[in-house]
Amino acid sequence: MRHGESVMNTDLLIQGAELMLLGMGIVFGFLTVLVFTLRGMSLLADRLHQPEQVHPELPPPIDVSDHRQVIAAIAVAVSRYRATHGA
Repeated sequence: MRHGESVMNTDLLIQGAELMLLGMGIVFGFLTVLVFTLRGMSLLADRLHQPEQVHPELPPPIDVSDHRQVIAAIAVAVSRYRATHGA
């Protein structure tokens, strides 16, 4: 191997390393911009979207002084449980 070939190989390695670092820098920069863009879009979407307030209708409370209503409510709950769980 001559001295000229060694210098040429070293130059090629340096150029390859420079190209690799340039490519990695471009990819890193693009991904950084992408992350911030997506975060910004997410914040904008949260500000623009106002979720609908859903209030489920609750059954009227039962009168616990009347034991028949309590027993009926327990019986209905047990029968629904047995119907859904196969017991």
